[in-house]
Amino acid sequence: MEKIFDRGDVFTAACPSRAILQHLTSRWGVLVLVALHTGTKRFSELKRTIDGVSERMLTQTLQQLEADGMVIRKSYHTVPPHVEYSLTHFGAAASQKMFELVDWLENNLIGILKAQQK
Repeated sequence: MEKIFDRGDVFTAACPSRAILQHLTSRWGVLVLVALHTGTKRFSELKRTIDGVSERMLTQTLQQLEADGMVIRKSYHTVPPHVEYSLTHFGAAASQKMFELVDWLENNLIGILKAQQK
């Protein structure tokens, strides 16, 4: 029998929020959410935007985020194939939080780097 949750408890081992949190906060998950924060992008645009991600990892990350209800994949039947990715309502809310965290990090980077040197 499947358990229905009113609210997640990330500190409980069996809570599905842990897997979703892992997808959202993975190395590439955060960057995909932030990259899509500004709007719909094609796979190649995401690949160019997120320096260092392999096609395999980007595909896997997008599939995980799509399965979690964060990303919508829209495929157009054209030659060559045209696929676009955009955020769902949940994805947009998560993206906003990630965007704020990344913005805070970038605004405080010099101070953080100085603290690391101590």
